[in-house]
Amino acid sequence: MNNNSLNPYYFEFTVFSDYGSLRYLFFCLCLLIYMTIISANLVIVLTVCVEKSLHQPMYIFICCLSLNSLYGSAGFFPRFLMDILSDTHFISRPSCFIQIYVIYTYKGHELNILTVMSYDRLVAICQPLHYHSKMTLRTVLCLLVFAVLYPVCMFAYFLYLSISLSLCGNRLNHIYCTGWSIHLLACVDKVVNNITGQLIAVTSIFIPLFFVLYTYLRILLVCRRCSSEFRGKALQTCLPHIVTFVNFCMSVFIEISLTLYKLNEVNIFVFVALSLEFLIVPPISNPLIYGLNLPQIRAVIIRSVKIH
Repeated sequence: MNNNSLNPYYFEFTVFSDYGSLRYLFFCLCLLIYMTIISANLVIVLTVCVEKSLHQPMYIFICCLSLNSLYGSAGFFPRFLMDILSDTHFISRPSCFIQIYVIYTYKGHELNILTVMSYDRLVAICQPLHYHSKMTLRTVLCLLVFAVLYPVCMFAYFLYLSISLSLCGNRLNHIYCTGWSIHLLACVDKVVNNITGQLIAVTSIFIPLFFVLYTYLRILLVCRRCSSEFRGKALQTCLPHIVTFVNFCMSVFIEISLTLYKLNEVNIFVFVALSLEFLIVPPISNPLIYGLNLPQIRAVIIRSVKIH
């Protein structure tokens, strides 16, 4: 079976260029970024797991955010680092679809966890007397199971539809595998895939987005009727989540917007930088935002550093 026949055995990334000795510099830079992501998120995970005082819903959700960052990064960086040093940029068909699934579920998990965190803040601020009765360990586990399993099931079906497509080429205009780049290679009717993709976008992006906006509208209305001291405490706990949520939504919006342009219409460096934004910025910024802004986590980290 040749490369351009139906259902090729492998795909070729076309965005990579031969930068000569500069590729070693790019490799070291990306490796440093990957090591930073691993180190920063592991610090948050270990801090929350080891410190018993942090075994509370908000910190459990933060820990899950860091675990998801490690998961998404593992689905992208090892392969990307290999491609930077390689003279050829081919990926097998199974590896490509696995990468699509990991990256898509990473985005789904991130958005769902952030949505669950907004509900946690809503209960904590608007119903503080009922917080411990509502946000029990059982409730937290149920919310996390839903946040994880929903993207797993939704994107498994979408992946099945993508794998079933008959493809008339194997050249992907990207630096990693995406559902859209596979979609462009299809040479059959794609109505079912289009409808499924739109439904997934509505249920996986817009519903969580509107729910988060609703929770913060409720929080804002409650804060208006309370004292300035209460508003200050509410802002202290909500600000990291707001920054994280806005940051991730902007990252995903930029990544989706790139699909509207052809590769020759965008500067290659701009295209690569924007493509990597949602895989680099949230995994690095999340542990920094929570580690530096939440005094409970910051105090534990500082105490651990002093001990060692």
